[in-house]
Amino acid sequence: MRPSDRHRRGLGGLILAVAAVLAPAAALPPDLGEILQRLPPPVQARLRENGQRWAGWNRDQRRDFNHRAAQWDALSAQQRGERRERYQAWQALSAAERAQVQAAAARYAALPPDQQLALRAQFDALDRSERRGWLLGPALGADYPALQPLLAQMPEGQHAAMRAALRAMTPMQRKDLAVLVQRTPPHDRQRLRSGLLSTPAPNRGAWLSDELQR
Repeated sequence: MRPSDRHRRGLGGLILAVAAVLAPAAALPPDLGEILQRLPPPVQARLRENGQRWAGWNRDQRRDFNHRAAQWDALSAQQRGERRERYQAWQALSAAERAQVQAAAARYAALPPDQQLALRAQFDALDRSERRGWLLGPALGADYPALQPLLAQMPEGQHAAMRAALRAMTPMQRKDLAVLVQRTPPHDRQRLRSGLLSTPAPNRGAWLSDELQR
């Protein structure tokens, strides 16, 4: 195991330990209390919230949580990473998009098993990047294959802003953007990303028109 992996697991174990024992008026052991104070304030607040939730659970709820935690620990690092990614993607969706996804899941669950298997096989046959593109939600997932060259190798700091910009665009604007993406050589895509992100939403239609006429 690499030192960085040991560090992450050690920190994860610490967080679980603190969350399990920390109640509103509980006194932490000195070593845990000192470490807690060195954590970022948002992490401290989350641990205290988790501690309050734990303190309010009955025996059955705590047993169920421990069972789920054991199942999580049994997953491989890759499986945990994939589940975190799906959870974060779900959190980034709007309420309307979540409702769409839930409705689609209900329709899928109501299908006969053979149709479910056929749809699953069709999805599994997609390129991995295209499958991951659907994590962006119903609208952006459908547009992802055409926009993928623009999003590939995008700096981490631009991800949230780019998702917000794309969701604020109309379907026609995203189609125009996809045309621009296909026209733009790889070395010039950062300029295209920067132009899109720096243009206020009300002006993006005009910006797209100007770029298409270049």
